Amino acid sequence: MKRFNAIVLMLILSSVASVHAAILINGAGATFPYPIYSKWFDLYHRAHPTYQFNYQSIGSGGGIRQFLAETVDFGATDAPMKNKQIESAPGRVVHIPTVMGAVAVVYNLPELTQPLQLSGELLADIFMGKVKKWSDARIAALNTGVVLPDRYILVMHRSDGSGTTAVFTDYLAKVNEAWAKDVGHGKAVNWPAGLGAKGNEGVTGLVHQMPGAIGYVEMAYAEQNKLAVVSLRNKQGEFVLPSSQAVSRAAAGAVIPDDFRVSITDADGSGAYPISSFTYLLVYDPAKDQVKGQALIGFLKWAMRMGQTFAEPLHYAPLPKSLIERVQSRISQMK
Repeated sequence: MKRFNAIVLMLILSSVASVHAAILINGAGATFPYPIYSKWFDLYHRAHPTYQFNYQSIGSGGGIRQFLAETVDFGATDAPMKNKQIESAPGRVVHIPTVMGAVAVVYNLPELTQPLQLSGELLADIFMGKVKKWSDARIAALNTGVVLPDRYILVMHRSDGSGTTAVFTDYLAKVNEAWAKDVGHGKAVNWPAGLGAKGNEGVTGLVHQMPGAIGYVEMAYAEQNKLAVVSLRNKQGEFVLPSSQAVSRAAAGAVIPDDFRVSITDADGSGAYPISSFTYLLVYDPAKDQVKGQALIGFLKWAMRMGQTFAEPLHYAPLPKSLIERVQSRISQMK
């Protein structure tokens, strides 16, 4: 009996020691990559039980704020940090592109049985409240033969500081002069029309619940919730649905600088989806906590290799191979 109790005690002490040895890595930011990050963090923890990830999906704006305040070990954003933000940071900031994705324009029109077609210029006018009904002649002109409902258009947008919003408004500013002048682009803008919701999850929920609604979400949210998706006209004049392949085509001709901060919205090239984007993890080099810093380096190396294989099944696009090599080189220089 004494021997049995001793064994039990040893097991308990071993378990306690294991818990204390665990390294908790905290991060916060973009909701855009949350589906794939959740998968990555879970798989990496299973392979490396010592490392545990706690990620708050609060939007790119919140992630950058927490990263700058050093309340998290890494941030996450779809819109690269601006020069002023980087200059105000308490350390050297490194942007690590992780995957690429598409901002899907989603809508709720039960009457339609085929994808709605829109141009970027018209989409901007819809989100400015200039086009008020789905039966508008401009929408009808792009959807020949489609009987459009005489419904009012209910515009849905993000209410929080959002990388998804930054990507979406970056595109609208490129294709509509009035939008560029009157609204602009960024993680948060003064919306001319519509209702706001928090996170990709919030916009997805509103569009799903409200017939006549239109909004924008990361492609994975549209796929998972089976929302109807707009086919957008690209620079080649082609109507393109968001897909991993269409995102890869948007990135194909991009000139990516050494700091990896780049926009690939409204990209040229056949088959390119117009609202495509990289998404980034933000880390300090050198890390404030060397133990966590080394753990993050190991995770990032894994993300560039094994992690990329999960991109397409989760409705993202893997990074171009040439870019992966460059990112791996930068990670290997981190301390």
